[in-house]
This record gives sequence, structure tokens and C-alpha cells, in this order.
Amino acid sequence: MRYRLDLVLKPVEGALVRVIGMTERRGFAPRSIAGGHEGADGRWRLQLEVDGGRPAETLKRQLQKVYDCESVEISPVEAAPLETVR
Repeated sequence: MRYRLDLVLKPVEGALVRVIGMTERRGFAPRSIAGGHEGADGRWRLQLEVDGGRPAETLKRQLQKVYDCESVEISPVEAAPLETVR
């Protein structure tokens, strides 16, 4: 199943590496990453799409424990319909 994670990270060295590492160690494969700094606070707003067979809540709980991660929202991503080959 594919999920989209919407995260807010503190702007500290290594925050992105910790989030991606935790994601992979929990059995989810990153498929795309998008984001950047927004606002005066310098926080990172990050969207991460992952594939995995485990419950997404497991990953959410683990990411919430990462000190640099301020918020995590997870939503399922609909699979694109397959094209018909003629």
C-alpha cells in the first residue's frame, strides 16, 4: 500500500536523514520526497510517499518520537488505474 506522509520538521542538521532512516527501518520504502522551508520559523514542510505492507499507524507513532519531527499526518494514496493496452 502507498501512503503520503505530511511532516513538519525542525530546521536542524540531520532531521531529514533521521526521518528517512526511521521510515526504511520500519519496513517502508520511500518513493518520492518533496518539500522545503516555509514561513519565518524556518520549519521544513515535507511530503514523503512510501510503500509498505505494515500498518501506517506504526510508522506514524515511531516518527512522532523523533525529536526533530513536530507533526506527522498520514493518508493513503490511491493507486493509478492501469492503462488498457490494445
